[in-house]
Amino acid sequence: MIRRKSRLSRSQDFDRVYRAGRSVANRYVVLYYFRRSESDDPALEGAPSRVGFSVSKRIGSSVERNRVKRALREAYRLIEHRVPADLDFVLIAREPLPGLLGERGLLGLEEKLTEVYGKASLLAPREEPR
Repeated sequence: MIRRKSRLSRSQDFDRVYRAGRSVANRYVVLYYFRRSESDDPALEGAPSRVGFSVSKRIGSSVERNRVKRALREAYRLIEHRVPADLDFVLIAREPLPGLLGERGLLGLEEKLTEVYGKASLLAPREEPR
């Protein structure tokens, strides 16, 4: 579960990421990201990165959309420790994503999220267990 302070919830936060941020994408996910500065909100200084999710009605019924959102949250949680602080993200699901979940499950989605974050050069290298 993603902690409350690590989630984007206000529409103005989403708008700021869309308007002032940058984006990268692959076939399954679009990633918008925005680096926060101290002037944006002093209360967020040193706070962990925050993430929001967007799944359109084109994905399917509400049951399918909620399933996709849960999977996106879990896949993000698995790579969250490799993401730098002081960034806001919005992850947008694309239409082929439910098919990927059906074929490869959460592991496939984690790979695609890692790919998108890698394109944006936002992932720290994976630590090898000793």
